Amino acid sequence: LQAIAEIQKTGGIAAFIDAEHALDPVYARALGVNINELWLSQPDSGEQALDIAEYLIRSGGVDLIVVDSVAALMPQAEIDGEMGDTQIGLQARLMSKALRKITAILSKSNACIMFINQIRMKIGLVFG
Repeated sequence: LQAIAEIQKTGGIAAFIDAEHALDPVYARALGVNINELWLSQPDSGEQALDIAEYLIRSGGVDLIVVDSVAALMPQAEIDGEMGDTQIGLQARLMSKALRKITAILSKSNACIMFINQIRMKIGLVFG
């Protein structure tokens, strides 16, 4: 969010793809983000999020795209599946394909894309 605020301060256009559906506008404003000038999308699937990112890059109208977060980019097949289904490698394949595609079009644009991810720790592990 701080990167978005900095881009906006220089007159740039920023987009926030909120895959987590967790953007807190009060917190964003406190960091200096102009919410009224922020392009916000809350996609339903990982494919939709990455298609939006690709569209924004190709449009040439955005300086910074932030995708929050990689961990929340759930493939449509996983969304459509049953709770107990194991979908091995779907997200990795989705990201791999999307990054190859996005890298190619980014090289021809002035846009920057930032992917946010999280590190998962073992629950219950205590350091002392």
